[in-house]
Parts: sequence; C-alpha cells; structure tokens
Amino acid sequence: MAKEDLRYSEDGRLLFTKEMKKKYKILLPMMLPVHFTFFQRIFNSIGYDTELLTSTHPGIVNEGLQDVHNDTCYPALLVIGQMVDAIKSGKYDNDNVALMITQTGGGCRASNYIHLLRKALKKNKMEHIPVISLNISGMEKNSGFKITLSLLLNLIAAVLYGDALMLLANQTRPYEVNKGEADALVQKWEDKLDMHTLKVRHMKKYLKAIVEDFDKIEVVKTDKIKVGIVGEIYVKYSPLGNNNLEDFLASEDCEVVVPGLLDFLIFICDHKIDDYKVLGVDRTKAIIFKFLTNRFKSMQNVFIDVIAASKNFTAPTRFANIKKLIKGYVSSCNKMGEGWLLTAEMLELIESGVKNIVCTQPFGCLPNHVVGKGMIRKIRENHPEANIVAIDYDPGATKINQENRIKLMLSIAKYNKSK
Repeated sequence: MAKEDLRYSEDGRLLFTKEMKKKYKILLPMMLPVHFTFFQRIFNSIGYDTELLTSTHPGIVNEGLQDVHNDTCYPALLVIGQMVDAIKSGKYDNDNVALMITQTGGGCRASNYIHLLRKALKKNKMEHIPVISLNISGMEKNSGFKITLSLLLNLIAAVLYGDALMLLANQTRPYEVNKGEADALVQKWEDKLDMHTLKVRHMKKYLKAIVEDFDKIEVVKTDKIKVGIVGEIYVKYSPLGNNNLEDFLASEDCEVVVPGLLDFLIFICDHKIDDYKVLGVDRTKAIIFKFLTNRFKSMQNVFIDVIAASKNFTAPTRFANIKKLIKGYVSSCNKMGEGWLLTAEMLELIESGVKNIVCTQPFGCLPNHVVGKGMIRKIRENHPEANIVAIDYDPGATKINQENRIKLMLSIAKYNKSK
C-alpha cells in the first residue's frame, strides 16, 4: 500500500484498515508457545495472515535497549526489541506488514507498550507500519481488526486448551518412564486442534480426549520438589523473558507448577465489576464484563471438572476460591499489573502443597514489588513453611546469578523435605 494511501485517526494514530487486512502480514509476539500457536490459527482462519515471532537471540535485548529507555520495564524491551529486530531482518515486506500487541487497559506500563512501539518505529523511520491493539477494553479501534464475541470466546477456548496442555505436561514430564512422551503429546494436540475443534461447543469432548491421552503415559511417581512460578505475566511465562526458567527447574529434577493464563483474563474482567461495586463507576462496562466473567468461569468449570475426573492429575482451583484467599492481605481493588491475583496465586500454591515459589519480576516493576515481593513477609508470617524467592529480570541481570539464587531456594527446599 502506498504511503499516501495510509489513513490516520483524529489523534494522529495510523489505522489498520480493511484494505490492509487483505494484503498485510501481522507479526505477533511470543509469550506462551502453545497458547499463542492456537491464537495464530484462529486469526488465520478468519482471514488474517499472521506469524509468530520465535526469535530469542541476544540481539533482541540490544535492539530493545536502543529503541526503549532502559528505565522502562524489561518485557517492553523484549517485546519491542523482538518486533523491531524482525522488521529489520529483511524477511518481510515492510510496506505490507503490521504489528499486533496486547493492551490490558490497566494502570501498568504494559498498557503503554503500544505507544513505545510506535515511538521505536518512528525512531527507525518505520512509522508507516501500523500497530494493532489486541484488547477487550475498547481502547483502540481499527476497521481492519475487530474483536467479536465469537472470536473472543474461541480465543478463550484456546487459552483453556493451552492451560490444559501446560498443566498436564508439567504434571507428567518429571515422572514419565519414556522421556519425551509428554512433549510429543503436546505437539500432537497442537497439530490436531484446528478451528473446528477450537470452538467452544467442542471443548469438553476434546479436553476429555487430551486427559485420556496423558493418562496413558507410563509414569513412576516419586517425591520430587514442586516449584511454583508466579510474577509479572510476561516474565512468568515467556522463555525469552525468564531465561528458560522452566527448563532450568526441570534440569534440577523439580516438578514445575505454573498457574494458567485463564485466571489472569478473568481477573481483568472481574476488576471492572469491582470498579462499579466499590467505586460506583462504569456501570455499563460492569454489566458487559459480568457477562464475560460468568461465561469464562463456566468454561473454566468444564476444564476443572474434566481434569478432576482423572485420578492422575491435580486440577487447578476455581477463580472464585482463589479470590477468597486475599482476605487480610490486599484489597480486591488492587488491580495494577497482576494486582491481587499475584498474591492469591502464591497463597493458592502454598495451600495446594506447593511451598517453594519463584516470584519473577522485571526490575522496577512497582505493581509486582507491592503484591509480589511486598507480600512475601506477610505470607511467611501466616505460612512459615513457605519458601519464596523473588528474582529480578532485566538487561543487567545475569542468568548465572538468577540461577544461583534459585539453587539456594532449592537447597532450602531439600533441607525442609529431609526434616
């Protein structure tokens, strides 16, 4: 599309138009490999041409440092660095490419990544590349990209499948007799689940089939140390963001326990309801998000019931029960970043028997320092058995120092286990 044909909003934002949908390739950042693979397939099935960025080389950090002020949080450096690095790679037609990034709409800096990305593009003389906001808060709108209810529900179904595969693989992988079978099953279901199977009405049927497949893997259950991972959403999940934390814990002979993504999405909807209940604002939004919250919770109930029906796997806790855990710790109106959910996830892990926790946080991430690191002392007062370590992730933090701190936490875990 010729630059003179580009369209702009009243505030000067470059729009992604219907004409662009027909010929532009949209690049997506990577956070959770299984989940985001499903997202890509859903977008492609409705006419978009999308591609996941899987690059992990050191140049991504260097690119991010050049384009984003280093006082900005680490996830922004990585996501923006990865996108600009891809554009500069020469792999894409820069006159027919767009970028997509999520926006939560909260007070966290994550809501401003999109503006930082546009600033980085302008700095590199690429301001003709449109940036699409993926959000359910009605923030930025483009004629060429719209979130419909049907698309939203299918994306949530994909989240559930991703959460299921992540949970089942994590509970199987450390104990499998024939190493690699859990990963092979994840790949099998990644390939098998297409737009037909990703529809909400098929969810219970295919979740049952997935659990039955994992039930068939031969395992020998031993008493391994379980380690939970919580924290800022990007470094919590992204191997690029946390220096392959899950692989490191697996190499230390641990069972990794990672809360699913769906709870975070319900949390985003839920705090809109609390805004109205407590502050009396946004009544219309509260009604809409209450509807979405109830739909998401009903889908989560199907997911939990299917997992719980198997004797070999431990099902996650329902969102409503997780929210009850924060009483006496933080307010349910604490919604910046991961908000009260981060505290609740640590408490839920401890109450489910996972006493060893790595709290991942970008250096200088204020919400995480309040509801993550800031809550550790209070949690330990009420749960002396808790063994929690907060790990900072930023361009200046070395992987060896991070792993050494985690090894110290694991040595405490081994000592506590031997008593």
